[in-house]
Amino acid sequence: VQLQASGGGLVQTGGSLRLSCLASGRAIGNYNMAWFRQAPGREREFVSTITWNDVTNVADSVKGRFTASRDNGKNSVYLQMNSLKPEDTAVYYCAATLGLATMRDKSYSWWGRGTQVTVSS
Repeated sequence: VQLQASGGGLVQTGGSLRLSCLASGRAIGNYNMAWFRQAPGREREFVSTITWNDVTNVADSVKGRFTASRDNGKNSVYLQMNSLKPEDTAVYYCAATLGLATMRDKSYSWWGRGTQVTVSS
């Protein structure tokens, strides 16, 4: 399966963005999906997961602000990001697995190219 994230951009503190991840090659209805991010000079970190049956989990740092969703009919997953902060600035990646939806990036076999999110103060 190929993944392509989009929807990033430059936004002011407190603003919102909605990231999309479009899958191709296979239907992702049975896949557990995740969002990760990587800021300059930092390791990639977990943001959110959404399982094949729509159970979500988010990192404490984004809880109450970010929400993952999916539309299997469009073969896509989304990350709605509200109340953005400068520390949310990073490249955001979507990932897929047929295994368990974990917070570890090594659990995911398929990765898309990232999309840059920049939050200005």
